[in-house]
Amino acid sequence: MKKITESDSLYHHLEKMSIEELLVNINREDKKVPDAVEKIIPKIVPLVQVIADKMKQGGRLFYIGAGTSGRLGIVDASECPPTYGIEYGRVIGIIAGGKKAITQAVEFAEDDITQAWKDLKKHKISQLDVVIGISASGSTPYVVGGLKKCQQHGIMTGSISCNPDAEVSRYANYPIEVIVGPEFVTGSTRMKAGTAQKLILNMISTAVMIQLGRVKDNKMIDMQLANNKLIDRGTRILMNNTGIKEYEFLKKILLQEGSVRKAMEWIEKNYLR
Repeated sequence: MKKITESDSLYHHLEKMSIEELLVNINREDKKVPDAVEKIIPKIVPLVQVIADKMKQGGRLFYIGAGTSGRLGIVDASECPPTYGIEYGRVIGIIAGGKKAITQAVEFAEDDITQAWKDLKKHKISQLDVVIGISASGSTPYVVGGLKKCQQHGIMTGSISCNPDAEVSRYANYPIEVIVGPEFVTGSTRMKAGTAQKLILNMISTAVMIQLGRVKDNKMIDMQLANNKLIDRGTRILMNNTGIKEYEFLKKILLQEGSVRKAMEWIEKNYLR
């Protein structure tokens, strides 16, 4: 049976379209993605819960994927420490073909059904961890093989794919299948499928970090103070949360303590008593 992700585009003779027609039609297709994601939110809920539970026990979250799917996992994992202040190595993205594959296609890397498990073992994967396999087609051998091995070793698994009855779903305790339909350019799953995967990854990591207490109200109180923009943001969070309006004073305390959370604790102990 032909996969939906490989089905012919609903549009023809793209080369004859004007630039505006191309953009309007791409946008028309993109609008379908959030609706497709909304339908499968009930499938995401238990996966977020098990990840949060495992991470509270000291476990880690792994993403494995190839090509666009692998890169999306690496992006999501790499943004968790600066955004939420969680330790590096608690959320890990692994891509078929290794670091080179982040920027270049590595031929046949995704076809190795044994390599993902080898890559996971380098991180001393254990039953405290959760592994999410990301595959638009749902049949990428690298991802399928990795999830299968994880299940054989009692490691909790999830999957994100864009076809019904996907092969990766067989080896996922928490399978997510988001059906976005044919791509604007036939088979170009970096488009709608990639957008859907990105939205779901955003939902998973954000919800998990909130469950881990990394957000207070709606603010990133553990974000890394890696540049002037973030220092300014942190200072203004302190101004808003404490009612103190002395910007330079709060900035000094923020830099002294190293995070919004610690600065708030210092202020509550030494200034607001």
